[in-house]
Amino acid sequence: MTRGNQRETDRAKAQKKLAASKKTKESGASLQQRKERDAAVLREKQLKKEQDKAAAGGASGGQK
Repeated sequence: MTRGNQRETDRAKAQKKLAASKKTKESGASLQQRKERDAAVLREKQLKKEQDKAAAGGASGGQK
């Protein structure tokens, strides 16, 4: 019956670890800022890709 004590200590350890991980989550403001920053980066990548495509063969037409 010594296993019961180990379960309790493991549960306490898991709760402590869960509480520590919740503290490191982003706030709503920083999450919004990160989303805006990521969107800006994606727009830049898309623009660059379109420019490269136009420079490579703009006259060929991309539609089938």
